[in-house]
Amino acid sequence: MSFIHDDFMLQSETAKKLYHEYAENMPIFDYHCHLVPQQIAEDYEFENITELWLGGDHYKWRAMRAMGIPEEKITGSASPEEKFEAWAYTAENAVGNPLFHWTALELKKYFHIEETLTSANWKEIYAECNRVLKAEKLTARKLIKNSNVTFICTTDNPTDTLEWHKAIAEDETFDVAVVPGFRPDEAFAIQDAAKFAGFIGKMQEATGKEMTTFAELLEGMEERIQYFADHGSNVSDHGLSQIYYAEATDEEIEAIYAKAIAGDSISEAEYAKYQTRLLVELGKIYAAKDFVMQLHFGAIRNNNKRMFAKLGADAGFDSIQDQPNVSYALNNLLGAMDLTNELPKFIAYNLDPTYFDLVGTAITNFQANDKGIKSKVQMGSGWWFNDTKYGMLKQLKSLSEAGLLMNFVGMLTDSRSFISYTRHEYFRRILCDFIGDLVERGEIPNDVKLLEKLITNISYNNAVEYFDFKK
Repeated sequence: MSFIHDDFMLQSETAKKLYHEYAENMPIFDYHCHLVPQQIAEDYEFENITELWLGGDHYKWRAMRAMGIPEEKITGSASPEEKFEAWAYTAENAVGNPLFHWTALELKKYFHIEETLTSANWKEIYAECNRVLKAEKLTARKLIKNSNVTFICTTDNPTDTLEWHKAIAEDETFDVAVVPGFRPDEAFAIQDAAKFAGFIGKMQEATGKEMTTFAELLEGMEERIQYFADHGSNVSDHGLSQIYYAEATDEEIEAIYAKAIAGDSISEAEYAKYQTRLLVELGKIYAAKDFVMQLHFGAIRNNNKRMFAKLGADAGFDSIQDQPNVSYALNNLLGAMDLTNELPKFIAYNLDPTYFDLVGTAITNFQANDKGIKSKVQMGSGWWFNDTKYGMLKQLKSLSEAGLLMNFVGMLTDSRSFISYTRHEYFRRILCDFIGDLVERGEIPNDVKLLEKLITNISYNNAVEYFDFKK
């Protein structure tokens, strides 16, 4: 029997029934990812499996470095064959890491290969992957369709032209919705003078506004949010190392903004006030325009300064950030928007797994609404370093006990790879095994209608309803 068999990770008969009858064939609603819109618009053809599998995948790069592989064979100028061989050597040593499972799942789903990748068979698997890639014409769009994806939300800068999204939307030969996600991280970068100045310059060009005051920045941001809405979007996202809550007067915020525009040094206390005000004001704009507001927090990035200087950001040198007063910050941020009934639909993703219970109890404080929105404030799925069996189970258990698991919007891909959609399969298997175990223990009734509703809701239906995308 293949390592990745039909009942992989399903430990009970109930789990097998839940997965095969309800979860396995559900479509995928991918509401947050980092796919490149241009590649979808142009239906990009990959040269080889190495480009498809290893290009930009810092999860794999981290593991390869742990095996002592030189950077030349990871992000450097080594040949595709050499890089694939290096990855095969790494993969066979990745037992216990989700990469071991993901690798096997991807080989089977997209390339029909049931052997485990090793240093002994890498040449044969490399050749077969490349053969299938060409023979089955596994282009960007073909991989999306083969994955049964109906909706994709990418991650885009507020100043992006969105020309590729427009091209996709106008192409009647491709029926998967691909919408932009508004990601204004650079607007928060007031402690990085060069990055912030570059962002303001691009905003001035995009809006024609001077941006000399914080009020003008907000006007410009609202204009760009509407531009995204005009291109089909109703989703925003924010990636912050820490979240703060610090109140400030309008005069204080304008003074902090003026210092940032001038390129002056910004203290942590000043940054906390600015971040708080900008998040709250953006949240109110999102609420008015029916946008979902996502907040990813807890990553400390680019920790290896030597390698950052060599390779830049997103190269695999990030980790979990701890911080004090998370509960205070999150509760007060949500409360500041809710106080005037301007809290948008909101999804909070914590990277530190010790915060799941904390986030679960915080979000439950702000579910009250008059629009009938189920679980308006959501606990996001296990993200990044929690994109594991342990992390997913911890998130599911915390959400079950603090809120309503039945309303959970489920898994997202959060990937730059077109073959990472097996992460949804991985999640669904873990979900079904978790629920199946509870049924077998007699903690959940073996009620067919109840279980079907639970599994199909979390796998797909809840996300469709929550994001309420109008094509």
